[in-house]
Amino acid sequence: MLVLAFDTATAAITVALYEWIPGEGVRRRGAAEAVDRRRHTELLTPSVVGVLADAGAAPDDLSAIAVGVGPGPYTGLRVGLVTARAMGEALRIPVHGVCTLDVIAWASGRDEPFAVATDARRREVYWARYDSAGVRATEPAVGPPSDVLKGADGAPPPPVIGEGAALYADVLGDGDPAPLLPSAAALAELAIARLSGRPGPELLPPEPLYLRRPDAKEPGPRKKVTPR
Repeated sequence: MLVLAFDTATAAITVALYEWIPGEGVRRRGAAEAVDRRRHTELLTPSVVGVLADAGAAPDDLSAIAVGVGPGPYTGLRVGLVTARAMGEALRIPVHGVCTLDVIAWASGRDEPFAVATDARRREVYWARYDSAGVRATEPAVGPPSDVLKGADGAPPPPVIGEGAALYADVLGDGDPAPLLPSAAALAELAIARLSGRPGPELLPPEPLYLRRPDAKEPGPRKKVTPR
């Protein structure tokens, strides 16, 4: 069973191909990583094509797709989701969404409480707290970096990882913030763990996880013009 995974919810354009043989194990067949906040559209498809080609695989060989659903900036996020849904429909295979914060948490391998924070721009972060790498303790949220440390009930603030922790180290602490960005390898491993029935963050529909209202608003009713 071949699982293609990719995430474009952050500055990372990350792709991985994993082979899963139920009852036997999992192995990575290929991966590609790039970091570019402005070129998700240009880089994703060539990365997918290159990873499949390097592995000697074709799109028809795929059994499932796993895609990061954010939270993240709209433009980059939609590139991955539209691509995943289009491929899933064309190939008639399932597409599974995974929260991008969960992907970073999973890659950390931590077994003590911590938080993940990514860059939400506007001097805010997308964030969530975790009891361990595979157990999220709060729903994803967006807000100023200081929100990540609130509500600890007198306990020491948790260590924070992710790009948001590096950007706002003055607020979130100067510990090791790695991993900074999601990895499609971790995304594939998380998705396969859940598909095989092992504990971990839930799989989601391949729909964007938006935490902000859109900037654009529907126009209101036209004002009446009163003749003089």
